[in-house]
Amino acid sequence: MQIVSVVGALAVLGAFAADQFGWVNPGRLSYAVANFVGAAILTVVAVVDGQVGFILLQGAWSLISLWGAFVILRGGPGPQARIR
Repeated sequence: MQIVSVVGALAVLGAFAADQFGWVNPGRLSYAVANFVGAAILTVVAVVDGQVGFILLQGAWSLISLWGAFVILRGGPGPQARIR
Protein backbone atom coordinates (compact mmCIF):
# COMPACT_ATOMS: atom_id res chain seq x y z
CA MET A 1 0.00 0.00 0.00
CA GLN A 2 2.91 2.36 0.70
CA ILE A 3 4.26 1.90 -2.83
CA VAL A 4 0.84 2.64 -4.30
CA SER A 5 0.49 5.81 -2.23
CA VAL A 6 3.99 6.96 -3.23
CA VAL A 7 3.08 6.50 -6.91
CA GLY A 8 -0.07 8.59 -6.40
CA ALA A 9 1.84 11.29 -4.53
CA LEU A 10 4.54 11.40 -7.22
CA ALA A 11 1.91 11.89 -9.93
CA VAL A 12 0.36 14.88 -8.13
CA LEU A 13 3.71 16.35 -7.08
CA GLY A 14 5.20 15.77 -10.52
CA ALA A 15 2.38 17.71 -12.17
CA PHE A 16 2.71 20.51 -9.62
CA ALA A 17 6.50 20.70 -10.01
CA ALA A 18 6.23 20.68 -13.81
CA ASP A 19 3.82 23.61 -13.58
CA GLN A 20 6.01 25.54 -11.15
CA PHE A 21 9.14 25.08 -13.27
CA GLY A 22 7.27 26.06 -16.43
CA TRP A 23 7.65 22.65 -18.05
CA VAL A 24 3.94 22.15 -18.65
CA ASN A 25 0.95 24.39 -19.21
CA PRO A 26 -1.67 23.60 -16.54
CA GLY A 27 -4.31 23.92 -19.26
CA ARG A 28 -3.01 20.77 -20.93
CA LEU A 29 -4.77 17.44 -20.67
CA SER A 30 -1.62 15.72 -19.39
CA TYR A 31 -1.57 18.00 -16.35
CA ALA A 32 -5.22 17.32 -15.49
CA VAL A 33 -4.82 13.57 -16.03
CA ALA A 34 -1.69 13.38 -13.85
CA ASN A 35 -3.52 15.23 -11.08
CA PHE A 36 -6.61 13.04 -11.45
CA VAL A 37 -4.70 9.74 -11.47
CA GLY A 38 -2.53 10.69 -8.52
CA ALA A 39 -5.42 12.01 -6.45
CA ALA A 40 -7.62 9.03 -7.33
CA ILE A 41 -4.91 6.63 -6.17
CA LEU A 42 -4.50 8.56 -2.94
CA THR A 43 -8.29 8.60 -2.46
CA VAL A 44 -8.40 4.82 -2.69
CA VAL A 45 -5.54 4.52 -0.20
CA ALA A 46 -7.36 6.90 2.16
CA VAL A 47 -10.57 4.86 1.87
CA VAL A 48 -8.70 1.62 2.63
CA ASP A 49 -7.05 3.26 5.65
CA GLY A 50 -10.28 4.96 6.77
CA GLN A 51 -8.75 8.45 6.75
CA VAL A 52 -11.82 10.65 6.42
CA GLY A 53 -9.95 13.95 6.08
CA PHE A 54 -7.77 12.60 3.29
CA ILE A 55 -10.79 11.02 1.59
CA LEU A 56 -12.36 14.48 1.50
CA LEU A 57 -9.17 16.20 0.32
CA GLN A 58 -8.12 13.70 -2.32
CA GLY A 59 -11.68 12.95 -3.41
CA ALA A 60 -12.28 16.63 -4.08
CA TRP A 61 -8.89 16.91 -5.81
CA SER A 62 -9.83 13.96 -8.02
CA LEU A 63 -13.22 15.38 -8.98
CA ILE A 64 -11.83 18.85 -9.69
CA SER A 65 -9.03 17.40 -11.82
CA LEU A 66 -11.50 15.19 -13.67
CA TRP A 67 -13.67 18.24 -14.37
CA GLY A 68 -10.61 20.05 -15.75
CA ALA A 69 -9.86 17.11 -18.04
CA PHE A 70 -13.45 17.12 -19.34
CA VAL A 71 -13.28 20.86 -20.02
CA ILE A 72 -10.08 20.36 -22.01
CA LEU A 73 -11.54 17.38 -23.92
CA ARG A 74 -14.62 19.45 -24.83
CA GLY A 75 -12.28 21.90 -26.52
CA GLY A 76 -12.25 24.60 -23.89
CA PRO A 77 -9.14 26.00 -22.28
CA GLY A 78 -7.99 24.21 -19.17
CA PRO A 79 -9.03 25.69 -15.84
CA GLN A 80 -5.63 27.29 -15.16
CA ALA A 81 -5.28 28.59 -18.72
CA ARG A 82 -8.25 30.92 -18.22
CA ILE A 83 -6.63 32.52 -15.17
CA ARG A 84 -3.38 33.44 -16.87
